[in-house]
Amino acid sequence: MARKKSKPLDAEFVMFDVVYTDGSRRSNRRVPTALLGGLDGDEPARDAIMEQDRAIAEKSGMPALEIATLTRSGKVVEKPGRKVG
Repeated sequence: MARKKSKPLDAEFVMFDVVYTDGSRRSNRRVPTALLGGLDGDEPARDAIMEQDRAIAEKSGMPALEIATLTRSGKVVEKPGRKVG
């Protein structure tokens, strides 16, 4: 008997790409899905990542960086001025 394909599971985490004000970038930062999706959209992810950064900074002894932009990983961003066709 053939196996049935499994249904996609609800993702426990959403991945974000973070660009800091100094120009550095960190990819695939995990944020629990439960924090997202309300009227605030992805804004709670910024708070969660800032909290992660504070914990990392405390352990490393280096200051936490300020977040410039925050986007979901894998999201395609169109570059302005490019024409297709």
